[in-house]
Amino acid sequence: MVTSLQFIAGSFYIPKDNSKPSGQDAHLICPEEQVLALADGVGGWAKHGIDSGEYARELISNLEIAIQSGNNHGDLERVLLDAYSNTKAKGASTACIIKLTDRVLNCLNVGDSGFIVVQEGAVIYRSPIQQSYFNCQFQLGNSPSCNRPNSAQSMKVMVQPGDIIVAGTDGLFDNLFKHEIAGYIVSGVKDGMDPEILAWTLAERALYKSQDIHCATPYMLDGEAVGHYHEGGKKDDITVIVAYVI
Repeated sequence: MVTSLQFIAGSFYIPKDNSKPSGQDAHLICPEEQVLALADGVGGWAKHGIDSGEYARELISNLEIAIQSGNNHGDLERVLLDAYSNTKAKGASTACIIKLTDRVLNCLNVGDSGFIVVQEGAVIYRSPIQQSYFNCQFQLGNSPSCNRPNSAQSMKVMVQPGDIIVAGTDGLFDNLFKHEIAGYIVSGVKDGMDPEILAWTLAERALYKSQDIHCATPYMLDGEAVGHYHEGGKKDDITVIVAYVI
């Protein structure tokens, strides 16, 4: 008999610009359906006078409605299509949805938001990112140039009690290496931190590195690999969700 698992989760969000506290990221935690989701509004739309944060927030709101309605029977492809079809704001965003069912994480991702799974102090899984080229991620939106829900990549990951899921927008993963995140997770669990405090810790560390022009970051190294040279961290909105599997 397979024993169903569940998670307890907490989150923390730091906008890039304090004058715009809503920023361009949005997320949700739905304990009843064991679902986590993130959306990162694509900043490039600002040159057209469009705040993609509005698209991200509407998409997440519609995801929550689609998840809780029960009409999609936990099918993430249908959930995403339903939410996308009802999102009318201008702009575009990434989308990452994670649902825990029994002992399996069912995941759907468009773009460069994502998650890792930490097991016994080591990262055992990192969701792949989708981008057309460096720093040009796949994005959902109503413009003809945007991707559609059928572009989403689906994943299944087996988990066990004690595993920790860390989901985030690129503000997290562009600034902290996987081993750094795992290290903070190990320390936080040892200190008895609850998920929300650990999410805050990771967000603050990502913020610190994003403002350091001399430190090594994933964004810097990934850019160098394709001839894009950038020193230090990358300033961005930072969303972190931490979920303990129990």
